[in-house]
Amino acid sequence: MQNNNEVLLKVDHLCQYFRLGRKDLKAVDDVSFEIRKGESFGLVGESGCGKTTTGRSIIKLYNITSGNVYFKGERIGAGIRSYQDAISAARADAASKIKALRAEKDADAARKAEIQEEIKKINKELGAVVDRNRALIRDAKSNTKDVDKKYVESLLQALEAEYAQKFDAAAGNTVQLAALKKEYKNRCRVAKKSKLITQIQMIFQDPIASLDPRMTVRDIIAEGLVIKGITDKDYINEKVYEILETVGLVREHADRYPHEFSGGQRQRIGIARAVIMQPDMIIADEPVSALDVSIQAQVINLLNDLRERMGLTILFIAHDLSVVKYFSDRIGVMYFGKMVELADSDELFKNPLHPYTKSLLSAIPLPDPVYEKQRTRIIYNPIAEHDYRVDKPSFREIAPGHFVHCNDAEEQKYKQQLK
Repeated sequence: MQNNNEVLLKVDHLCQYFRLGRKDLKAVDDVSFEIRKGESFGLVGESGCGKTTTGRSIIKLYNITSGNVYFKGERIGAGIRSYQDAISAARADAASKIKALRAEKDADAARKAEIQEEIKKINKELGAVVDRNRALIRDAKSNTKDVDKKYVESLLQALEAEYAQKFDAAAGNTVQLAALKKEYKNRCRVAKKSKLITQIQMIFQDPIASLDPRMTVRDIIAEGLVIKGITDKDYINEKVYEILETVGLVREHADRYPHEFSGGQRQRIGIARAVIMQPDMIIADEPVSALDVSIQAQVINLLNDLRERMGLTILFIAHDLSVVKYFSDRIGVMYFGKMVELADSDELFKNPLHPYTKSLLSAIPLPDPVYEKQRTRIIYNPIAEHDYRVDKPSFREIAPGHFVHCNDAEEQKYKQQLK
């Protein structure tokens, strides 16, 4: 368990809705959590509960509907669709009111002036709503752009300070000074193309679909470096060879294509592609679910080794609770797009509070025939378990570091259980 209290990633009231005709599919609905620097945060839940969508929203593969995502204290993601929807709803509401008033004006000539004033008032209120939400949209867009600008400036300042000393040391050597200036120029060019979001990388669930079959392993792994602006082929090749050996492959694999590898080897290539960018954080989206059990252990151990060696912070998304318990410092449980429970790994297994968490834990099989005969599954039925008609739920801290989605009555019950 990491003792570092520095918050690296903060997800604040994240909502990710997808349009389904006139309705919205609430894939992620008001999810909030923090991940500290150096820790492994597990995200579990059944298929379709929003785990992968949460990860993809954080890394900006989706434009989030509402909420904010903060990385290293900077806002890297802000939902603007909720503001756009508010403008559309206000316009539709104003249009229907004005239509009704105009029909009334045509029928009642005596109230024409009065109705005209009401229409002006509605238009003024609409203008205020539109201006307010447009300002919020501009703020969200400009904020994320400013983050990258500040990040590039910090990189350039660090390079300037680093090479000032090197230039002073090589003042009398013309050849060395020229080489240093060339190196400095190249590194500045790369720094100008950098973005803060690239400090978060993702390992995808499907090791087959996530690799381009027309690209060699060398091109797949080096693609991030090329996009970043690095043009030195010798440097790129050396980095690719180094990272291949780090993830348990060999240099000869660099010129092969993805179809020539097993599932476990393909996942190692996906890990290498993420790690070569030297990120501060990795989102591992069910990296072992498509692999055999023996290969799962190898990949988990590889991620653990990389975490210790490179000081990585990991958001680990998975189905297998026993794997998550082994790998994660803290665990968040998701159900139907919401975070229903969050606690330290040991605490969650020792004192599960939410009925869905208890149901998940009861489903963990053990290689013990006697225990398996006696094991009883807990079935979670939200309609029977909760009555939220009057007393609405929210995400609350029941004990230090232990959060549960519950209402007032359930909060009192859970606190009694912990005594």
